[in-house]
Amino acid sequence: MTSIIPKIEAIVGREHVTTAEEDLLCYAYDATNRHCRPDAVAFPANADQVSDIMKLANEYRFFVVPRGAGTGMTGGALAVQGGLVLVTTRFSRILAIDTDNLVAEAEPGVVTGHFQEAVEEKGLFYPPDPSSALFSTLGGNVAECAGGPRALKYGVTRDYVLGLEVVLPTGEIIKTGVRTAKGVVGYDLTRLMVGSEGTLGIITKIVLRLLPLPETVRTVSAVFSRIHDAASTVSEVVRSGIVPRTVEYMDQSAIRCVEDHLNIGLPIDAGAMLLIDIDGSPSAVEATLERLVPICEKGGAHEIKVAGSDEEAKELWKARQAISPALFRLGPDKINQDIVVPRSRIPDMVEWIDDLRRRSGLTIVTFGHAGDGNIHFNIILDKRDEETLAKAESAVQDLFQKTVALGGTISGEHGVGVSKAPYIGMEIGVAELALMKRLKAMFDPNGVLNPGKIF
Repeated sequence: MTSIIPKIEAIVGREHVTTAEEDLLCYAYDATNRHCRPDAVAFPANADQVSDIMKLANEYRFFVVPRGAGTGMTGGALAVQGGLVLVTTRFSRILAIDTDNLVAEAEPGVVTGHFQEAVEEKGLFYPPDPSSALFSTLGGNVAECAGGPRALKYGVTRDYVLGLEVVLPTGEIIKTGVRTAKGVVGYDLTRLMVGSEGTLGIITKIVLRLLPLPETVRTVSAVFSRIHDAASTVSEVVRSGIVPRTVEYMDQSAIRCVEDHLNIGLPIDAGAMLLIDIDGSPSAVEATLERLVPICEKGGAHEIKVAGSDEEAKELWKARQAISPALFRLGPDKINQDIVVPRSRIPDMVEWIDDLRRRSGLTIVTFGHAGDGNIHFNIILDKRDEETLAKAESAVQDLFQKTVALGGTISGEHGVGVSKAPYIGMEIGVAELALMKRLKAMFDPNGVLNPGKIF
């Protein structure tokens, strides 16, 4: 790409292009910890610059890989075939927050947590809350259709994207969707782009739906001797007509790991722990709590705490938020998968995982968004141990097969990217895959945008 660099510099400015080895190293990784060195990194500032880069890519046939904050869990922002990493962090403006119509417009480089704070200052609410919200960006959230704990009640990112500005792989700039609550003119290109993992276009502007900010949030923790009882209680809570804001669970391995990390008095002998948030008006929340606590007790919870203040709630949530970093206390490497099963099949799934743990001898830790069936499955290991690595890879394949057999999906919010591409045929049929590949070829006839992902 050496001869192309001056042309890219002419588009975005010399100071916004780098080929320095230390910079290339920084953009060779994402949260998968895979290493894929790009040939160059560019930081455009507007849609026209992105468009010009894509036209250049088609003319000279080099690859372009869009990237936000690099927090993806499946390698979607890695330059697996080299080329140019196109970083969107200069697209960092919240353009408008419309309190009358409950709509906001923002650029893709806006950090999700900063956006949530901005709308909440105006009494509004943006529900999608991936665990990486403090540093992931809206553009990456849209590209991966990020979820988070609040998906049970409020849905995922796609449920809040009204419209987009997108640069196509061939350089055209298109606008999709509407700014209204309804709109059915033409094909829904917005939904097609959301979750397409940066393979069909590069997002340069986002129109988002907002909600009124809930008046009150209360947090409940429930401790169970058996993980099966905790999983069954989740189904019973929702079956009773209660729709919590979140229902998170931690298995015994996760509880012990976090307690060892934080030393905050977690019940290390417990089989599982649930964290449940209820939101709404103060009276509605109190009425729900009066129904919720007895359901947890009947389900086998032997210790139930209702946070009396925001500070107490934050203390309860500290354990859940600490799981991912705490896991590295168990080993140097982690294989992280997120699967989803129908809520009624969660007990079957957790029992199967418990059996897998015993049969394989692997260190397996599970936690996740039990309210919507989204389980984060982690194998902690040393990847230099080839025998253990092979056993772990076999366990992942077995996990996906079981997930599909239970009517679930092999990726709830992490996407397919590179790491799940070998397994996509377990879930997607031959005809459907062929159609997806034809769509990709139509949008990207020269195959220059984010190659090697999904398929």
